[in-house]
Amino acid sequence: MPVLDLDPLIDDRGTRIIVCCGAGGVGKTTTAAALGVRAAERGRRVVVLTIDPARRLAQSMGIDSLDNTPRKVDGIKGSDGGELHAMMLDMKRTFDEIVEAHADPERARAILGNPFYQSLSAGFAGTQEYMAMEKLGQLRARDEWDLIVVDTPPSRSALDFLDAPKRLGSFLDGKFIKLLMAPAKVGGRAGMKFLNVGMSMMTGTLGKLLGGQFLKDVQTFVAAMDTMFGGFRTRADATYKLLQAPGTAFLVVATPERDALREAAYFVERLAADEMPLAGLVLNRVHGSGAARLSAERARAAAENLDEGRIVDQGGGKAELRGSPATEPEPSDLATAAAIPVPQAAPTAEPGAQHDDEAADTSTAPDTDADVRHLTAGLLRLHAERMRVLAREQRTRDRFTALHPEVAVAEVAALPGDVHDLAGLRAIGDRLTAGRMPSS
Repeated sequence: MPVLDLDPLIDDRGTRIIVCCGAGGVGKTTTAAALGVRAAERGRRVVVLTIDPARRLAQSMGIDSLDNTPRKVDGIKGSDGGELHAMMLDMKRTFDEIVEAHADPERARAILGNPFYQSLSAGFAGTQEYMAMEKLGQLRARDEWDLIVVDTPPSRSALDFLDAPKRLGSFLDGKFIKLLMAPAKVGGRAGMKFLNVGMSMMTGTLGKLLGGQFLKDVQTFVAAMDTMFGGFRTRADATYKLLQAPGTAFLVVATPERDALREAAYFVERLAADEMPLAGLVLNRVHGSGAARLSAERARAAAENLDEGRIVDQGGGKAELRGSPATEPEPSDLATAAAIPVPQAAPTAEPGAQHDDEAADTSTAPDTDADVRHLTAGLLRLHAERMRVLAREQRTRDRFTALHPEVAVAEVAALPGDVHDLAGLRAIGDRLTAGRMPSS
């Protein structure tokens, strides 16, 4: 499979937006932050926009908290003016900013105080994805940063980020909204009568279920937002085109697991259908082994032999498992541990004339040897399990590359722990830009 080289991508001044997308829990936030740190330390002015409720990004960058305003990250060893800023999307605040920017003060106050608007801006389905698009458009329009790295929302489906503008447009153009807009244009009791008749025709008992006050709040909201609906659609379309532009690069992030790579395959196909530029796949948390020459089968067999006390032939300076062909042991193979000889009692000239200390040594030796065999057998079984994981990951990767042989892949080795600071993000950046894990 082609190898994804990320350093040329982040060094290219023509790259203005990098979008990290994929299923939830695959490391999008860490990938976005690591790319931001690396790009800044290579001379770019970077802002990382995250939509991560766990707030790990702020902690790893040494910032107490992130909000809707970009904050500069200290400790970046940048060259040529490289800087890093980070922010976390505040969905409601972004919606409020749109209202304040595109409505006169009186109408803005009416909208912001409307109960239906408050519910809509705080958690309406698809609002987070749409506001992420809005904030991306705002950041790009400011032209303050030459690279924007976006961590897409942790949605049920990775496709929600791309679908949000279209869904909002459908909502604003839908019959329900048009019906609610009609009373404001008709006015007075006739308008309310029209509203009640229309709602009865469309939803039957909806008015009884939701209550008259809720419907009034919705109608008031729609009336106040009427003049802004066109602006929502226009900006959504503009941001969508921005994502299709040559200066944008999508990175699909996944782990070598079946569900994550299936989602990644869907996203790759969707990007191609929408003519959006795909840079490649970042395959996170890939496992490796320094003793890959030792197969799982051999490791299990060696562990069983140790447990049963069947120590191998010691002749000729070689260590072999009983029944297997003689081979020189590889230094990195854990199988050499299976060739530990069982200590034999030293012959004595006068049996029964052993000193007390010698008797003590021979009495403890078998127990010590049993402990060593037990420990070695346990390590061999752990290695066999690791090789089983490696084989499963390889099969999963092979299925993806068979479907999408054109997609470049960067494999990122799994870390032993979580990332908590800039040093950890730099380590991730090194692994990201290494492209592919060296084979063992």
